Amino acid sequence: MDNTDKNNLTKSIYQNKCLEFLNISENIRYVGILNRFGRTIAGRLRKEIQPLLSPDQARDEHFIESVRQQLRNSFNTSIGKTLFSITKNEFVILLLIPSENQDVLYYITIDKDATFSDLNNIITGVKELESKEN
Repeated sequence: MDNTDKNNLTKSIYQNKCLEFLNISENIRYVGILNRFGRTIAGRLRKEIQPLLSPDQARDEHFIESVRQQLRNSFNTSIGKTLFSITKNEFVILLLIPSENQDVLYYITIDKDATFSDLNNIITGVKELESKEN
């Protein structure tokens, strides 16, 4: 198998993971899987949802969040690994969950009216799906 085939297989696996994550909750608007440089490896928008960011804004946002996560990783020995982070904006909630092996970042946007219980169920669902694959 050459590199192109491996890349296509990896992308397909990540696209399926995005779909599985979307199925966790109707409150999830978008799921993206980002590499450590903020590049989107795979992403899936819920049907009938309009993106809030332009492609350029999304690229910049993903880069910023990936850099923030890399900076957080430098504190792992003193305060422990980041399990997740939540940013509540006026129009959407942003949930970031580093993968167990820290090689990708799950970037999930959620309806602004989601409750803490909804967020907890989404976090739990992502962690459960990820642990099944490891």
